[in-house]
Amino acid sequence: MLENLSGATRINFIVGDPIAQVKSPFGMTEAFESKGLNAICIPAHVSASDLKQWFKGISLAKNVDSVIVTIPHKFDCFSLCHTFSDRAKFLNAVNTIRRNQDGTWHGDMLDGLGYIKAIQNKDYDLRGKKALLVGAGGAGSAIGHGLVIAGVRELSIHDEDNVRRDALIERLQGLGLAKISTGSKKPDGFDIAINASPAGMKLGDALPIDLDGANPEMFIGCVVTAPAVPELIQLARSKGCKTTTGADMFHEVRQLMIDFLLGG
Repeated sequence: MLENLSGATRINFIVGDPIAQVKSPFGMTEAFESKGLNAICIPAHVSASDLKQWFKGISLAKNVDSVIVTIPHKFDCFSLCHTFSDRAKFLNAVNTIRRNQDGTWHGDMLDGLGYIKAIQNKDYDLRGKKALLVGAGGAGSAIGHGLVIAGVRELSIHDEDNVRRDALIERLQGLGLAKISTGSKKPDGFDIAINASPAGMKLGDALPIDLDGANPEMFIGCVVTAPAVPELIQLARSKGCKTTTGADMFHEVRQLMIDFLLGG
């Protein structure tokens, strides 16, 4: 894959804290190669306190074309963009940033679009459904927005950070497209429940969604990419539920990112 690596190779970063769990460097580099591009995706482990200084530094490099953003920087990186999509502006968050012609940065938030596509690929129709979302961070905000745009009739949101949860509820209520309310970890009475929090990344993490009352009619999703099949998804499958994983999401988001980075 790296036989063309040289001084002419274009650089694309993925930044997060932690970063070891991400699969994007290989997948994005592979996708660049499939498009005939001499480009590479490099992981960068940067703390929140160092993010602004790091971003200023990589902006000076003329061969850096983009930055993919993962936890916990999706909100902070929004403020580093000069321009952004309407979707990113609504969410105050970005997960993909590309250069403008004048060297400034343009951001978009593609997690929601990618996750909705992953769900729809399972032949699951979101229209009219009652949904539970656990996690109101960058990815959670985007997925909540995506669920409402896709036509769910009700969306309940749970997050340990009540301020962040309530801010997302207020923004989504402003769309006037669905009933938005506070939720819990219990998916009883819901058609679909999605974990958009980091819970499940570490061995010993408590389950982010209580599946004691789950039934085979429920659809259960999770954004965690490592492990590939989190404990939550394993349990949901044992109960006969349809599921979607972080890997399913990444497959769709990767294509959206490539299109965005190429100017789409």
